[in-house]
Amino acid sequence: MRIDTAALAENWRTLDRLSRSAKAGAAIKADCYGLGVATCLPVLLNAGADHFFVAHWSEVAEASGYVEPSQLSVLHGPVTEEQARFAQICGAVPVINSIEQAKIWREAGGGRCQLMVDTGINRLGVRLQDLADPAIQALDVDVLMSHLACADEDSPMNARQLHAFKTALGAVRHKSASLANSAGIVIGPEYHRDLTRPGLALYGGIPRPELADVIRQVAFPEVMAIQTHELTAGDTVGYNAEFTAVRDMRVATVSLGYADGFLRSWNDEGWLEFGGQKLALLGKISMDMVVVDCTEAPDLSAGDWLNVPYFLPDAAQQSTLSQYELLTVLGQRFG
Repeated sequence: MRIDTAALAENWRTLDRLSRSAKAGAAIKADCYGLGVATCLPVLLNAGADHFFVAHWSEVAEASGYVEPSQLSVLHGPVTEEQARFAQICGAVPVINSIEQAKIWREAGGGRCQLMVDTGINRLGVRLQDLADPAIQALDVDVLMSHLACADEDSPMNARQLHAFKTALGAVRHKSASLANSAGIVIGPEYHRDLTRPGLALYGGIPRPELADVIRQVAFPEVMAIQTHELTAGDTVGYNAEFTAVRDMRVATVSLGYADGFLRSWNDEGWLEFGGQKLALLGKISMDMVVVDCTEAPDLSAGDWLNVPYFLPDAAQQSTLSQYELLTVLGQRFG
């Protein structure tokens, strides 16, 4: 896996600039969307990011090797007393999502936290009608936040959520506010508030057309051919013999499969690239191998490297996977 760290840094700087008076943070959950905390977090830090978001408490330890725990917000919050005590010890900041979490946090000692308000996505967050609860009102809220459900679309729900968020801003004491994700950054400055929370676009995803010309590809998977051989007309390839050669042809077996995140949804439209040529996939994708047609690459040999098409908008269309899935399903064997 070749990670273009210059592109990653430039993507953050672009999103920070588009956030105008707000500061861009960075979502680094799911191992920086599959591209590696060890690779990506130092780049984001050096680019200027200073507020980072993870989902699970288990993600805190690795990230704390590069940034202060106080720079980390844990989105799932303290569900148990053990998690609240861990937050108190390590210094990572919990995002409170419910009255129950607020009580758990206070009983553990309380202190600085973030507060997620549900403005319509109905996943995590305190409902507007519950913001007056004493447990919520007693919190020391650093960042009051919510999450947009339809920012990648021109949906009336965006305005409804913005209106609900404005209501929340007047209901809870807080130091700063955050609403916009990657897509939310470009739907209007009123969504920016004080802190934006880009994720997908940092790593090369393009959730809205306004970002198409400014976000750069970051991840470039490369895979090795491990064998080439000749098929005779009538030979079949792979499990269930789904491909039958209609002519004599040369093929290559490549070290790539669904264990690496290259799922079978790539089969119908998928291809790999060698020397500028597109080599069609043949037969079913296996756990560790795919077979490609070498007709357009007669010089391909075992040990050669092929490119996997991973410009995320195009790859999403080819594979039928979302851009988010394409990043986060990448396996651990990419180095």
